[in-house]
Order: sequence, then structure tokens, then C-alpha cells
Amino acid sequence: MKSYKVETLVYYSKITLDTKHIAKSSKAEIQEQLNTHAQEGWRLVSTDATSFGAAVYIYLYFEK
Repeated sequence: MKSYKVETLVYYSKITLDTKHIAKSSKAEIQEQLNTHAQEGWRLVSTDATSFGAAVYIYLYFEK
């Protein structure tokens, strides 16, 4: 039987001229989450993102 896990990462927008600052700053943390879960036997099966106010929520869906 498969197990499922959802990891939620939250990033907040800041005042800057760089429109891609969240994408740039989140890469390292997302990669760290992927590596950690892969070492534990989880595999990434889907992703999703949504924004609410000044925050961006990124959802990583894993299965084992």
C-alpha cells in the first residue's frame, strides 16, 4: 500500500524590482526538501502553488 506526504513551503514577497526574487530564493530550500525526502525513499509525484496576500504557498506531493 502506498503512503503519501504533503510538504508545504511558504515564501513572502518583498518590495524589490526583481520580479523573480521568490523563485530565486526558494530554489535551494526546495532542492534540500527533495534531497531529504528522496533519501528517505519518497518520490515527488506532483506540485502545486498558490498565492494569498503577500505569501506564496508551494505544495510538494510525495509518495512511497
